[in-house]
Amino acid sequence: MKSSTSEFLTIRGLKSHVRLWGPPGAPKLFLLHGWMDCSASFQFLVDAFARDWRVVAPDWRGFGQSQWNDGPYWFPDYLADLERLLDHYSPDEAARLVGHSMGGNIVGLYAGARAQRVAKLVILEGFGLHPTEPAEAPHRYARWLDQARAGASLRSYADVGEFAQRLQRDNPRLTKVKAHFLARNFSRPLPDGRIGYAADPWHRVTNPVLYRFEEARACWRAVSAPVLWVVARDSHLYREFAGRADDYAARLASFPDVREEVLEDCGHMLHHDQPARLARSIEAFLAEGSA
Repeated sequence: MKSSTSEFLTIRGLKSHVRLWGPPGAPKLFLLHGWMDCSASFQFLVDAFARDWRVVAPDWRGFGQSQWNDGPYWFPDYLADLERLLDHYSPDEAARLVGHSMGGNIVGLYAGARAQRVAKLVILEGFGLHPTEPAEAPHRYARWLDQARAGASLRSYADVGEFAQRLQRDNPRLTKVKAHFLARNFSRPLPDGRIGYAADPWHRVTNPVLYRFEEARACWRAVSAPVLWVVARDSHLYREFAGRADDYAARLASFPDVREEVLEDCGHMLHHDQPARLARSIEAFLAEGSA
């Protein structure tokens, strides 16, 4: 495995962990992880890259080694955190952004709001969410109030081995070696000697704010960077969204310059299942138009 180093920054008042791979002078590539994940999740993808990159991969607030809110999470905070990250690591040049799942949703919105800050954009299974209706609001607020009163929790495990087995149940394509690596990097010791997710339980609490799909589309339409939209053939999310053909086509068409690529023999965690194929696709895309 390629070795990484860690840095800790204070980003908007929170201690934030950033994982770095590659020589400092190499071209920068930002990798942004998804929900209930962490920066180490990209290890297998980084290992598969053919060229040297200065990979910058943060743990989003409340995940991995970054500080928790210990309370509700507001999605725009991730965009603001990303901007501070770019201010620190890429203040003078537009950035190459790769986002998976939740990270893909974040970079898609950010690239519309700050088009001049993004040179190229890779969205991995970052479909957005389904449209909501105002009539859903009373139930959503009530559910959030109930969950906020009850408090949030996540399951614990006897040890890293049990956690790794859980990861393999969720994704049967994971090898034992990969599962143990991920379990070690996305777990934390608990006072009772067991281990838990390295994630704030508040991430499990329902967002009381309805998802406004047309606002997301407006951001996507404002993206000026070329976009590589990568999905996994066997992903439950891809099947769900692609099953609504008109809606799925409209999502893709929102980006002015987009190319779709479907990877075979992989699920939602495509950077775990097919890192070599994904690395080739990303690097070929990033090489286009370069001197």
